[in-house]
Amino acid sequence: MSIVAPAASPPLLPAGPSAQRGESRWRLIARTAFPFLVVALAWEATARLGIFPRKLFPPLEEVAAALLRLTADGVLPHHVLDTLVRLFAGFALAAVAGVAIGFAMGRSRRAEDVILPLISIGAPIPGLAYAPLFLLWFGLGNVTAVLLVAFVSAFPIIFNTWTGVKAVKEVWVRSAQAMGADDRRLLHHVILPGALPYMLTGLRLGLAQAWRILVGIEMLAAVPWGLGWMIFGAREFLNTDVMLAGVAVIGAIGLTLEKLVFQRLERYTVVRWGMMA
Repeated sequence: MSIVAPAASPPLLPAGPSAQRGESRWRLIARTAFPFLVVALAWEATARLGIFPRKLFPPLEEVAAALLRLTADGVLPHHVLDTLVRLFAGFALAAVAGVAIGFAMGRSRRAEDVILPLISIGAPIPGLAYAPLFLLWFGLGNVTAVLLVAFVSAFPIIFNTWTGVKAVKEVWVRSAQAMGADDRRLLHHVILPGALPYMLTGLRLGLAQAWRILVGIEMLAAVPWGLGWMIFGAREFLNTDVMLAGVAVIGAIGLTLEKLVFQRLERYTVVRWGMMA
């Protein structure tokens, strides 16, 4: 009597790289969407329970309806475009000036002694406290909004760039100089890569500062279009759905800039260099 052994089942093969990438991508999307889902459910539950008047605390469907209505009418894209032009103009000025001043403070003790006390005094003052002065100096309109955004958002960029340059280890600098690096190569290959993680943090904080001051100055500077103008104008008529639609657009733009600009810049620089996980 012969005994026939059962056929061995084929071994389970690990998922291929494409499957693993697809799974990690979906996991990333789920992790990003989860907090928004929690907030949406909490908001909807609060609105449906009637804790606040419906006019002041509308459900999400009314906010979405206002968002679609304003987009279809062309009003919201016009507001968004004007706000983005002011934001990017002011933030570009702040980034250039902030990085330059921060590097000067980090590399020169004399510049640090002169500039640091001024930055330490000016940074804690709320941005809107400067608004009346800028309105008196430059008048109403876009110029005031752009200059105030640049002025206020430059402070965190200066601070973090200065901190990053100071944080570059002296042994790195001395090693590069011992291998014959001149000032230009020292800046490009040692100081700039070492300070870049701090600079990116400063740019993130500066962009957040730019958003906060821009929404307020758009109303004070009497500009005809802009998300800040739309939000404050809707407040006068208790159009809470329009206000929330504007706030949602600001948040969406901020998230888009973080994902498409800052995170990609990190991935192609400090992460690739092994300086950040």
